[in-house]
Amino acid sequence: MDDRNIKLAHNLIHYSIDLKEGDNLLVEVNGEDGLELANEIINQAKEINANPTLNLIKYEELRDFLINASDDEIIEYGKKDYDRMKEMQAYIGISAPTSDKVLEGISSEKIQTYNKYYTAPVHLERRVKYTKWCILRYPNEYFATKNNMTLEEAKDFYYSVCNVDYNKMKDAMEPLKELMNKTDKVHIVAHDTDLSFSIKGIPAEKYYGTFNIPDGEVATCPVKDSVNGYITYNTKTKYNDIVFENIRFDFTNGKIVSATAKENTKQLNDILDIDEGARYIGEFAFGLNPYIDNTIGDTLFDEKVHGSFHFTPGMALEESDNGNRSAIHWDIVKILRKEFGGGEVYFDDVLIMKDGNFVLEELKGLNKV
Repeated sequence: MDDRNIKLAHNLIHYSIDLKEGDNLLVEVNGEDGLELANEIINQAKEINANPTLNLIKYEELRDFLINASDDEIIEYGKKDYDRMKEMQAYIGISAPTSDKVLEGISSEKIQTYNKYYTAPVHLERRVKYTKWCILRYPNEYFATKNNMTLEEAKDFYYSVCNVDYNKMKDAMEPLKELMNKTDKVHIVAHDTDLSFSIKGIPAEKYYGTFNIPDGEVATCPVKDSVNGYITYNTKTKYNDIVFENIRFDFTNGKIVSATAKENTKQLNDILDIDEGARYIGEFAFGLNPYIDNTIGDTLFDEKVHGSFHFTPGMALEESDNGNRSAIHWDIVKILRKEFGGGEVYFDDVLIMKDGNFVLEELKGLNKV
């Protein structure tokens, strides 16, 4: 047992989901490599007299099931797991895929059926709304290879970004949250970027390890029709297994009126044409995890890159709602640190960040969380 798993399991139980005696906890593992952490979570849950249940999902078996299942069988699968989720007060989800093709061969129609009758009711309607939950990845050989690391390097990175002092981060975030709640106009100037919008009246929220691990962001949302100008993202991003680079959006009165990328511009616009809300922004947030320096192609990590912000087409967050509704919520990251071209962020014409560092005295604590 890696001692770092002992610490991570303790943080998940006592901080992220605040597990209590008598709570029913579902520990769900996608991929067998995550079992070491899952078993440690279960052991620690039993120590406080909670009631943990383990559910191991093998990607290959899920793939075979979805390829061969009828719609009725998928619906029944969703009903069974929905009923189990109703019995839970807490949930921890660990994913440890071994390939980027674990669900290859499943038709788009079957995926849509699965999302409608399994993912939506079990997770979006039941788990998210009615349990104390947290989701995370697990560092296996695939995780390491995907990020051009040895397994040991991947584990060192993973535990450093996951086992940060989230209590300290929570306190350091408060001045930024308060400032965002008082701010009307935001102006961002960077390489191939000149973006203006309002966040007036949209609540800001702190995220510090209670839903995602790793974590570290303060988020709000633009007033829906207030965004004007253009942004060019300087990180790669993936949607529907398509990689996009150098995405540029041009905005008029909140709407993305032009969208291009280095490659796959047609596919980019196809995504944005899914519905009306996909061409409006549903989140504006600062990434604040001090141990995440660059994107790795996984949103759970990428949106927390320190010295960055993400500007998200699609559905608005419930906590910071501007009224936009969409089938997508696509967190795309722009890094403002000097080595990525630099940039400046102004709140009501006052410079608050330059080249990825906060410059206001009350915010400087976030530069070294």
